[in-house]
Amino acid sequence: MSNLIELLERQDLVWQGAGLAKRQQQNGAVIATGFAELDKHLQGGFPKVGVVDLHTELGIGELRLLLPSLIQQDGLTAVIAPPARLNADALQRSGMDTSKLLEITPGSPQEALWAAEQCLKSGACNSVLLWHGELQVHQVKRLQLAASTGEACLYLLRHEHHCQGTLPVSLSLGLSPHASGLNITIKKRRGGWAQSRFALDMSSHWPELTEHFHTQRKAIPDAMQQYRTGG
Repeated sequence: MSNLIELLERQDLVWQGAGLAKRQQQNGAVIATGFAELDKHLQGGFPKVGVVDLHTELGIGELRLLLPSLIQQDGLTAVIAPPARLNADALQRSGMDTSKLLEITPGSPQEALWAAEQCLKSGACNSVLLWHGELQVHQVKRLQLAASTGEACLYLLRHEHHCQGTLPVSLSLGLSPHASGLNITIKKRRGGWAQSRFALDMSSHWPELTEHFHTQRKAIPDAMQQYRTGG
């Protein structure tokens, strides 16, 4: 019986609450996100192998959320069907080695899925970022298998209205804007409970993108104007 349970555990067919996540961290199956608060909620970080589903609007800081963990990795990061061209200068200033970035612009959603599967199972990529719309369960299962084969992680970036139903992913996060960074909702986490929404402060990494920074910048010209007019 114990051998059967161990076999089911290895195939992620037995749910054991937070215990599984702790063992994954001990076995090196997670990578730190670069944000201590997020690591605490995820019990170590993003999975090194699997599929992470991000429900997000565009341009709210979703890439900056992933960047610290991507910088740590030695292999390639494939970026497939991004909504805009990557800014290499900005990435380099953030510490990213752009020689390890592979940007792919497929001609259709089907080609994007094929490219993601090939990159995942190639063994050359640590991470794959894929922008896509609605996905079927069987498509995600293929991507999960490819990720397991190549020991890589796929980050799906999808708009909320494309995220109907539950997919067989390792981790599912809902993202929305916050004055100091992002609101994050853990919708699904393999080996643990989903959690309520929390605010992730990203101001120590990118203060210029926070509302507080822009309020301060606006206050400086206002103060100078008052000085000139004797106010």
